[in-house]
Amino acid sequence: MGLDAILIPAILFFALGVFAKAIKSDLKFPDGMSKGLSLYLLIAIGLKGGAELANAELGLAIKSIFWAVVLGFLTPVIGYMILRFRDRIDRMNAAAITAHYGSVSAGTFLTAVAFLEASGIYHETYPIIMMVVMETPAIIIGLLLAAMARRKLQQVEGAGSEDANVPWGSLLHEALTNGSVVLLLGAMVIGSVASPEAMQKVYPFSHEIFMGVLCLFLLDLGMEAAKRMKSFKKVGVTLVAFGIIMPIIGGLIGIFVGATLLEFSVGGTLLVAILAASASYIAVPPAMRMGVPEANPSYYLTLALGVTFPFNVLVGIPLFYSIANWYIG
Repeated sequence: MGLDAILIPAILFFALGVFAKAIKSDLKFPDGMSKGLSLYLLIAIGLKGGAELANAELGLAIKSIFWAVVLGFLTPVIGYMILRFRDRIDRMNAAAITAHYGSVSAGTFLTAVAFLEASGIYHETYPIIMMVVMETPAIIIGLLLAAMARRKLQQVEGAGSEDANVPWGSLLHEALTNGSVVLLLGAMVIGSVASPEAMQKVYPFSHEIFMGVLCLFLLDLGMEAAKRMKSFKKVGVTLVAFGIIMPIIGGLIGIFVGATLLEFSVGGTLLVAILAASASYIAVPPAMRMGVPEANPSYYLTLALGVTFPFNVLVGIPLFYSIANWYIG
């Protein structure tokens, strides 16, 4: 694909956002606009996915959900083992960081969709279901790893503490009722049960202005990512390397799952790869801040938004597409 792979308006607007902050421009969005753009994109992608799923094969949908759960549990465990190798990162920070890498980034997923649509490449809609499903398993794994770390610490200190108990019910409720999850899932249900005639009336909303709004969304994310890049010194070389290596590992696993186990097209396989390669910076941070207060938020926020997100947008998407295209043949 070469340079053309990233020369699409959405990605170029992301680069513009980074550049604007690099030159210390006073460019900024009005208060609340960023959240409004996110809400629109989640509704639009949910409606499009739901309309397609109305005619989808039930067996493949269930299979997609199963492998989404597997990926949601597997990738955090792999990430945790990498961070804990030779005790490079303490258990609490390792648990919180890897929970983000088992979850997904809607922004990265939408950028990959934009890449496929701008290139005229077909893709299945099942990865949209997978995106919704993968939020919760990673949070559960992160909390479980943190609970195990606390137990280990208590054994070393020879004492327990009520403060070390994880409020499972509250945290799981927060994960399952997270606004992005509810909105995306709700829009999918609406898109799947509404009549084709009714859906045609909202077509301009869900399709025609989608790419333009995505450009605005990525412009804002570019500026936000540039802010996080200033924290590189805090997270250290080890964590920056992890923020690049982990998405490559996740992306390769995603390509295998998408192409071999789900038998998706190249476009669908790319979306699965991006789901497995991305790191959450919306749904997981609040859950980790509440459930793993011992972890340093600057670590996982800088990695997810300042390292992995730009890497996936600028390198990961074209790289995984090329690998998927070669693998599927």
